[in-house]
Amino acid sequence: MKSPIEKAILLVGGKGTRLAPLTNSTPKPMLRLAGAPVTEHQIRKARDAGVKEIVLATSYLAEVFQPYFGDGEKFGVSIKYAVESEPLGTGGAIANAAKELSLRPGESIFIFNGDVLSEHNLVAQSQLHQNLEADVTLHLLEVADARPYGCVPLSPEGRVLEFLEKMPEPKAKTINAGCYIFKSEMLNQLPYGKVVSIERDSFPNWLDSGYRIYGYLDSSYWIDMGTPDAMVRASRDLVRRHYGASLIAPSAKIHQSAVIDGGSFIESDTSIDSDVRISGSIVAQGAVIESGAIIENSYIAADSRVKTGSNLRESIHGF
Repeated sequence: MKSPIEKAILLVGGKGTRLAPLTNSTPKPMLRLAGAPVTEHQIRKARDAGVKEIVLATSYLAEVFQPYFGDGEKFGVSIKYAVESEPLGTGGAIANAAKELSLRPGESIFIFNGDVLSEHNLVAQSQLHQNLEADVTLHLLEVADARPYGCVPLSPEGRVLEFLEKMPEPKAKTINAGCYIFKSEMLNQLPYGKVVSIERDSFPNWLDSGYRIYGYLDSSYWIDMGTPDAMVRASRDLVRRHYGASLIAPSAKIHQSAVIDGGSFIESDTSIDSDVRISGSIVAQGAVIESGAIIENSYIAADSRVKTGSNLRESIHGF
């Protein structure tokens, strides 16, 4: 087995406009689901795959990351920070963050998209990348309908043939799933201080220039948390997979007649009264749920109140 990839950049600078109002005061990667911020889930997954050093590429509300993650010691990794004064796109963010890393010639690095949760095998992706001596290896996912995403056709050997935008009849069912491995030399191909999209600009240009770009196809659980509905679903899925019917903070006050299930995540200092039914939802810190309320597949904002007898389904409440 090849040596594990030990360095990574995590792109956490996005504003998350589609997630508003959840992101009005909290950056998308710091939204909490299934017990932790999205970024913490990603850091722990990277650490478990052998990553030891991570640069967080921040922009929107950049100041909230360092107080939470510090130098990374409590998460078992070294964490550094690269702040963009103005958003630089994915390619520009990677170039800005790369200056915080000391990379050897030929060393490879993970690049993680900050709004994706995936259970694909990072070690297997890195092994494929190294065995093929690839310049870039993308995690690709096969979907039933690629029309909403664009697609990435592959050769029988797994080499990327094209990067195609959304189209009525996609050429392939494989889509870019947002986790990349770069050989360190590829970082030098990114212009520093300029707005660049790695997906729309760099990848197609590199392909045209003959660089060795491969796809690692793994159809394990994957979700893009671009909307409030998707974020609640992601939390629900994680709770069910790892905790069972629910995940409830120890300081939450729950009446014995309340029923909480369906992968619900109940944050600290919440109060849930009698005959409440909560299924598949997130109840954020300090929220109060009054008696008889029914909440399904919804997000209840921190310090908000759901009144007696309320019936909330697929709702965002309390903003």
